[in-house]
Amino acid sequence: MGARKRIKSEQRKEARKTQAYARLRNVPTSPRKMRLVIDLIRGKEVNLALDILKFSTKEASRKVEKLLLSAVANWKEKNEGVRIEDANLYVKEAYVDSARILKRLRPAPQGRAHRIRKRSNHVTLLVDSKVSIVNQEN
Repeated sequence: MGARKRIKSEQRKEARKTQAYARLRNVPTSPRKMRLVIDLIRGKEVNLALDILKFSTKEASRKVEKLLLSAVANWKEKNEGVRIEDANLYVKEAYVDSARILKRLRPAPQGRAHRIRKRSNHVTLLVDSKVSIVNQEN
């Protein structure tokens, strides 16, 4: 491996130490509906994002709320000895990818059948600290 590649690789590894992510796969909700909820919390602080999700009327917000709590727990696991209040956590990345589509047939007039697409999605949340952890240890 070249020197530049190794240095870049080490920089990426260092950046990943402060971040934690959680994935929710094969959620039986259409990606379009899930993106409405995800767009509400992208870039927000974790406490504010949890409040937004708690008071949202959308069904998808319940699943995203649990996913966000899981991402925070993963962050705690990576950064033992650091308090969440001091870390100033926020949702760094949040995106929804399309998953498998179940195709079903619905009877239509004159003996025909229309294809119904039951969509599902994958949700990924990345939580990071706004404050550098290195500064707190020194």
